[in-house]
Amino acid sequence: MKWELYITKFRIMKTLLNWIVIVFSVAMLRGQDVNAASQIALVLNNKDDLPELHFPKSVKQFYSQHGFEYVWINPSVKRNLLQDAVLLLKDTGKRGLSSKDYHEQSLTPEILNTVADRTKYTDSKENAVTDILMTDALITYINYLHFGKYNPFYSPSFIDGNDVEGFKAGEILYQALQKNDLPKVAFDVQPKIQEYTDFQNYLNTIYSNGTENREAEIKKVAINMERLRWMGISSDAYLLVNIPAYSLDFVQKDKTLHYKVIVGKPSTPSPVLKSRVDYFTTAPDWKVPQNIFIKEMLPKIIKNSQYLEEHHYSLYDRSGKIVPVTSAKLKQAYRKPYQYSIRQSSGCDNALGAVVFRFSNSYGVYLHDTSQKQLFEKTQRALSHGCIRVENAGDLAAQLLKHDGTEDEIPLMKSFMDRYERKDFVLKQPVPIMITYLTCLVKNGKMVFYNDIYNLDPVLENKFNFNN
Repeated sequence: MKWELYITKFRIMKTLLNWIVIVFSVAMLRGQDVNAASQIALVLNNKDDLPELHFPKSVKQFYSQHGFEYVWINPSVKRNLLQDAVLLLKDTGKRGLSSKDYHEQSLTPEILNTVADRTKYTDSKENAVTDILMTDALITYINYLHFGKYNPFYSPSFIDGNDVEGFKAGEILYQALQKNDLPKVAFDVQPKIQEYTDFQNYLNTIYSNGTENREAEIKKVAINMERLRWMGISSDAYLLVNIPAYSLDFVQKDKTLHYKVIVGKPSTPSPVLKSRVDYFTTAPDWKVPQNIFIKEMLPKIIKNSQYLEEHHYSLYDRSGKIVPVTSAKLKQAYRKPYQYSIRQSSGCDNALGAVVFRFSNSYGVYLHDTSQKQLFEKTQRALSHGCIRVENAGDLAAQLLKHDGTEDEIPLMKSFMDRYERKDFVLKQPVPIMITYLTCLVKNGKMVFYNDIYNLDPVLENKFNFNN
């Protein structure tokens, strides 16, 4: 036990010595007063002196790169740069963000105005805290503009500790200081797709004309801007599925193609995800998901022994071998369903239709054709088990080949579809796909609203805490 105590004390002393060495080294290299440099370092190293930071690792790395100098409470900072920073923190609502996320209790308008008007500064714990909170607020602002606050793919702690697809908010803020252009650098991190730009322009119009009696509209725009930030779209061509609109858009540089889709029922919702379509397959067979087999089909099979044959299904055991359908086997399957599975052969009655589009995801969903074309005539099309059924799926396949520079394969693809023969068509340039949940969009300058079919808007609005 004594040895463990000695080791713990040694580690604590080593950590303190490391910080002292860093502070002294930085100060000596920059010819600064050691106390001036150390105040930022000491506050950063003592959590009791600071309100909780949103991105602590990024903040520490930023000040390390900056030599643990004051950044904002410093008369050498160009006045317009500081004013830009203060303005960004004051106008977060105009970007569909909540001001409550940027230390507004500590960075009050009075404090921000005082900082902006300062001609000299004193080295103190209070000033160090203010400087650090401003840095954290701006790093948070940049991250939330790019990733959103409630990103389902990347948690704030993951973003804070990693280089996510080449993006680091602390580095971007540092570069903004060097270039003396904070607004441009900050706004450049936002999504570039038209839907997001339309939201931003619409929000600008609301704030220009007055926000009175438009709070509900502002909330709706804000949460849907948030959802688009999750997608991280950086390509000129992509597939965008909007679940509430029952729509799929194939967006390209010079055109956008629109397709109706069928999405998951509220009981089996389609997931929000991002991936890329690598290939599609004509005349696919369908391996029925186990939950559908057990909950929906197995009772029908037991009731009608001809069900499998009538719907072109085959029964398989766990090793993948086909099982002859007998009364005894069906009873065994009923008792131990997880030892069996069923597949539907390709053909005009196949649930996947004549073509399926594959993309990697953890939900086991995909885009596909359907044998039930009449369902596209319905207005409300939340009817599937989670996969996305596409109207005119053959046309989408042809457009993907055309975009891929293999237009000459379109006749071959169509012949395989017509004859229900299986063939994989691998794309040389995989196309990004985003399945998102936008309950409104701006069309021709006007807001269009869609049914919140999974009732997700109230959940996200409550997370944003607009009313408190």
